[in-house]
Order: sequence, then structure tokens, then C-alpha cells
Amino acid sequence: MKASGAWLSDAPTQAVLAMLSRAGHQALCVGGCVRDALIGRGVADVDIATDARPEAVVTLAKDAGLKAVPTGIDHGTVTVVAEGRGYEVTTFRRDVETFGRHAVIAYADRVEEDAARRDFTMNALYARADGTLVDPLGGLADLVQRRVRFVGPPADRIREDYLRILRFFRFQAHFGDPFHPMDPDALAACAAHADGIGQLSRERVGAEIRKLLAAPDPSPALRGMAETGVLEATLRGPARALGALLVLLPGGRARGGRRGGGGGAPRDPDAALRLTRAEARDLARIVDHAGTDAPPAALGYWLGAAPGADAALLRAARARELLPEGWASEVARGAAQRFPLRAADLMPALSGPALGRRLRELEWRWVASDFRLTRAQLLT
Repeated sequence: MKASGAWLSDAPTQAVLAMLSRAGHQALCVGGCVRDALIGRGVADVDIATDARPEAVVTLAKDAGLKAVPTGIDHGTVTVVAEGRGYEVTTFRRDVETFGRHAVIAYADRVEEDAARRDFTMNALYARADGTLVDPLGGLADLVQRRVRFVGPPADRIREDYLRILRFFRFQAHFGDPFHPMDPDALAACAAHADGIGQLSRERVGAEIRKLLAAPDPSPALRGMAETGVLEATLRGPARALGALLVLLPGGRARGGRRGGGGGAPRDPDAALRLTRAEARDLARIVDHAGTDAPPAALGYWLGAAPGADAALLRAARARELLPEGWASEVARGAAQRFPLRAADLMPALSGPALGRRLRELEWRWVASDFRLTRAQLLT
């Protein structure tokens, strides 16, 4: 099997790889670009690993007429710009000491050493300029079989950076087999070190959770987080927030009748994740409407189609009940309704606060009638 695609064959990529290989250095695409290409996903960024030291990379880039930017030179990374596109070129590294997120590294000469310090085997896949794979740790087999497996002892990788606990579940949501048990050693290590999540910034935690929720179906991974105590450690609150978490962001909305976990929801969602004001407001509206007995059509009208469906799902999850047949169509029907009155219809008889109160009262009556009251009936 070879890696292929425009990301690899186009001129800028080949120019950066050739810049290194002409000087006798190893030049390998690595990580997400290789992994995603092998399973047919689009490739956004191309990272390159090499045995050339950062200073040599800078010199070689200038000699080849390319721009070199020392974006992370203390960690062995130089961004090489070719035809306006940036490539992170990082020298092979090995860990000497690790302190949570921070590590003392040393440069390495062998790709096997570089692979050994990566997080998951499916991220330790390399490709030469012609697409030939270099797979030091059996990552290809794990990728094909949809096994998310840490490189080496899971506890060692987690202690290097506690964010890897959340990355494990995020990768499980995107790349894991939902019908196969998660790696038991990884789950045990995540449970044992869940308290380490408290050392991470909310920005890093929030970014990772957002990526997890963008998976087509994040619920199996979220259940794993709940069962290991990771969800509670992440949210600084009870794991019953699972239901609200499933509807937190558009990318993570529950779909197709999927039911989230039960229980309540955080009244201050920003205490768990750093949300924008709009996101926090939208989540609060969903949670509030889920606490009413409004029918699905009314939820669709007041919230809109997608948030209304989220509120219906969250309410059913709290009550541990199945939603009635046709509920999604009812939400959509409500979202399509348009209130037949305008403020001008009640003027000049009413104005100011009295006008607003009367308009809201009539709107509630109209919704309670299942949108049957006509304009004429409302006015009389």
C-alpha cells in the first residue's frame, strides 16, 4: 500500500521533500496527512519529518529559493514555505525527560526513535516522496482495523501530556470501530490519570472536545469517557451533563433519533468549556426548553429545527423515554411556521410595553392551538 493524492504529488510538497533528500537527508511526510490519505479523507496540512537539524533545514530552504520561518526551532520545527504553502519540517526527536505537557527532547537520527515518541500508532505512519510507507510500529494494521492504540505503555504517553486522554477518545470517535471494545489498557490508564486533566487549560480542553463532538457519532466515545470518570474530570461536574454535552455545538448535534445520556445539565456551561457568548446562550435555551412539556412542534417553532430536535432529545434522555413516532417531522413542521401577526396589526390601539405583552400573549395562544388560529381569529 502506498500513500497518494494531490497533497503529495503537487509541486510544492515535492520541492520541500527534494530540498532535503538532495542533501542526503531523510524526508518523510508524517502523521495526519498520511493517515487520512490512506483512509480516503481529505488532507489539509502536510507535516514533514527529517534527520536534518533545524539549522540545516533553514540553510537548505534558502539555497533552494524557499522561505524558512523558525516557528518552533527550539523544538526542532521550521516552517518552510513553498509557493505560498507552509510545511512544518521537524527534526526526528526522542524524549529525554517529560513533565506533563513539557518535555526535554534530543534530536535523533532514526525514524524508529521519532515514531516511539508519538501518541498513537496510526499517527506514527510515514510516507516517502513516492508514497512508499514507512511503518515502524504497525500503525497501518491498527488504522485498517480501526484500533486506537497508544505507542508503548499508555500511562507513559498520558503522563507526557494529559491532553492525550481526551485525544484518545476523540480518535476513538473519528477512527475507532464503534462495534469493537476500546483498548482496555488505554481505558485503564485514562481512568487512573483522569485527575491530570485539571492541569490543562480550558482552551485546550474545549478545542479537543469540540473536535470530538464533530465526529459523525460521538456517543460511544462519550460513554467511554463517562464510564472511566474522564467526562466528570473534564467538565468539573457530574457525568449527568452527558446529555447536554451531546447538543453543545452544531458539529456535535445528536442525529437520527440518537439518545444521549440522562440527567441534568450545567447551568453555567462556560464553567466547563470556554464557550462564546452565543454558544452559551444557545445551550441555555436548549436546556431551558428541554425542561418544559412543550410538544415537539412547539420546540421547533421556538428554537428552530436543529436546536428544537436537540431539546426534544435531551428531554427524552432525562426521562429515559423514547420519543414518539414522527417527532422529528413535528419539530420540522413547527420550525416552518410563521406567526401571522405583526406589531402593526395591533396599532394604534396598543403601543409600548402593552403592545409587546399583547403580541407575545397572542403568539403563545397561536402556538398552543398547534398553529391553527388564523390572523382574523387572533385579532378578534
